[in-house]
Amino acid sequence: MGRRGRACVVVLGDLGRSPRMQYQALSLARQMSLEVDVVAYGGSKPHAAILEHPSIHIHTMTQWPTIPRGLPKVLKPVLLLLKPLIQFFMLLWFLCVKIASPDVFLVQNPPSVPTLVAVKWASSLRRSAFIVDWHNFGYTLLSLSLGRRSHFVSIYRWIEKYYGKMANGCLCVTQAMQHELAQNWGIKATVLYDQPPEFFHPTSLEEKHELFCRLNKILHQPLGVQDCVSNGMEGQKADETIFTSLAGIDVFLKPNRPALVVSSTSWTPDEDFGILLEAALMYDRRVAAILNEDDSTNEEVFLKEISDGKQYLYPRLLFIITGKGPDKESYEEKIRRLRLKRVAFRTMWLSAEDYPLLLGSADLGVCLHTSSSGLDLPMKVCYCWYSRYSLKLLWTCSVVGCLFVLFLTLALKN
Repeated sequence: MGRRGRACVVVLGDLGRSPRMQYQALSLARQMSLEVDVVAYGGSKPHAAILEHPSIHIHTMTQWPTIPRGLPKVLKPVLLLLKPLIQFFMLLWFLCVKIASPDVFLVQNPPSVPTLVAVKWASSLRRSAFIVDWHNFGYTLLSLSLGRRSHFVSIYRWIEKYYGKMANGCLCVTQAMQHELAQNWGIKATVLYDQPPEFFHPTSLEEKHELFCRLNKILHQPLGVQDCVSNGMEGQKADETIFTSLAGIDVFLKPNRPALVVSSTSWTPDEDFGILLEAALMYDRRVAAILNEDDSTNEEVFLKEISDGKQYLYPRLLFIITGKGPDKESYEEKIRRLRLKRVAFRTMWLSAEDYPLLLGSADLGVCLHTSSSGLDLPMKVCYCWYSRYSLKLLWTCSVVGCLFVLFLTLALKN
């Protein structure tokens, strides 16, 4: 290290949705004073700290187009072979021609094919070190769609293992993955735990108010019919939000505000949001049973009382789910059909600056990530402050934990 004073971070994905690799680039630039080239796809905007750092240079590759749903099954194997081939040559062009020779290539895995192959070839041609940051196993992710017995999965695993063993060094996210790599892959890796950067912190009242003012239009739009959150916003003043109000220069939390639950997702099969929807339905029905309400209870009266500022023993719940991914539309359709009385949902994509503020504003965070390998940690963990009860929670959610989210308020009240 240090001969050229450069490092290259490689992400065959959306850099804005790869927080760990953004922090790796920042660490290389800040702590080691290296010039850092980041080769990745465009899409989501990275954090301002990345964009504004003078020593970090982002090189954006052209994204592979989405495969049409109506494509004949006969052509899918052809595209499965064509896609990595084109990506391979594109990566080689960027790593060998577009950027200056680095001391080290640091590559995110997965995806493994063709990333590990291209970066290894580039490191050999440019006489650079080859470091792999293992987030998960690529072959286990591929098996979610093709099945464990697929020949493509077997070939993928062989390539991943072969080129992974050729790395000059490896990082991984858990001790369990470190043990698996050592025992069954012959790869020695160092565990590097994620740590949140300084911009993840409990959000101040002023920051909350400014954030919810910016999100006010999205919060006002329900998924389907009018719900318990959009109804209370109709007579809203310009200096107030669903959560906060402004009196002079002071910001106050509204006493009848809903509890805010935040969940981040990639909307992929390894995150089952059906669990969360079922839990939301259970909360809604449980509260109705405790209050001796039935299906004939006039919903318009309830919504009017909310609009008038009435406080309830059991609060409304607002779930804000952030992220992009293939299963988003199907879950939104399921949410529209729920017809919940005390629970509302919003889906959105936030900027890299607003996302930490939302997490810091939440009463509770939920993560529904399930590891395809069983060895990596959830990539989205919320650190939240339950403001009404002074309860701090670091939450990675399982099936039981997800149900606990909804019954938390009941338990604390009792």
